[in-house]
Amino acid sequence: MRALLHAASLDNMVGSVLGLEHHDHHGGVISDMGDMVREGYELVGKFNLGDYYSTTQYQCLWGLLDFHGVGPRCQRLAARVREQFGRVMEERRKVSDLHKRDDLLSYMLSMPQEERIEDSDVIAVLWEMIFRGTDVVAILLEWAMARMVLHPDIQSKVQEELDRAVGHRPMTDSDIPNLRFLHCVIKETLRMHPPGPLLSWARLAVHDTYVGKHLVPAGTTAMVNMWAISHDETIWGDPWVFRPERFMEEDINVLGSDLRLAPFGSGRRVCPGRIMGLSTAYLWFGRMLQEYKWAAAQPVKLTECLRLSMEMKKPLVCHAVPRSKTG
Repeated sequence: MRALLHAASLDNMVGSVLGLEHHDHHGGVISDMGDMVREGYELVGKFNLGDYYSTTQYQCLWGLLDFHGVGPRCQRLAARVREQFGRVMEERRKVSDLHKRDDLLSYMLSMPQEERIEDSDVIAVLWEMIFRGTDVVAILLEWAMARMVLHPDIQSKVQEELDRAVGHRPMTDSDIPNLRFLHCVIKETLRMHPPGPLLSWARLAVHDTYVGKHLVPAGTTAMVNMWAISHDETIWGDPWVFRPERFMEEDINVLGSDLRLAPFGSGRRVCPGRIMGLSTAYLWFGRMLQEYKWAAAQPVKLTECLRLSMEMKKPLVCHAVPRSKTG
């Protein structure tokens, strides 16, 4: 399922962020975006010994330690991103109805002059949205579907809720608030398998300090371990059990206001695309379960592998049977 979910997520993100669609003859651009995203994923997961040395103190040594050529590949990717996104921006500036379009790029280009940011910053924002957004939605849904084939009783419960709240018509965004148990399943998936186990809001200790009884030496970079928090038995009852009902008992906000489960971060460093990503996950997950009954085509292994995000080490392979044929 991974390849299909990534392709669908990329199309969705490119459409929302850049306003490009395959049927608008932009298939080549979207394909190039996919190549760049995949290259970025591979580079993030590459081990590079040079990363463990300061580039200011060991600049000449850094290149020698880059056995896999990560540095030059990153430079080539950055140049390609600037060129491709710059071309899309120049074409968009020629559009007469810029203010009427609902994609992020058009919004940023139509802002008042005094509020606009440099093109290089626009490109950075657009690339970050597509690069991270594509990955997170696809990985979250793969974990959620893995849980559904492992827990057919929970899958049936979600489908029963969909039948009651939506009926035979296709689920839409407006149905999402009425699907409480579906929300719980996605939240429980985020708890057990947070896509970003180490949150990006890091802090640097400027002097020796103590956190509880632990010494944190000056120069230490401290990060929030969301994976550890979401599996802490002092916070969660039966943390290793997949039990969506826990969120029926207590409704926990996952958008950053409750640090027991903040998979998208919190505060000023919170993920800017969290609402769009979560809404997409709710809708696609609901649509997939509304239309099909899912079963494992190969043994499901929940072994985790950290690359850009925490993904399944062995990709999920499923059988999808139309529910109309299952009665």
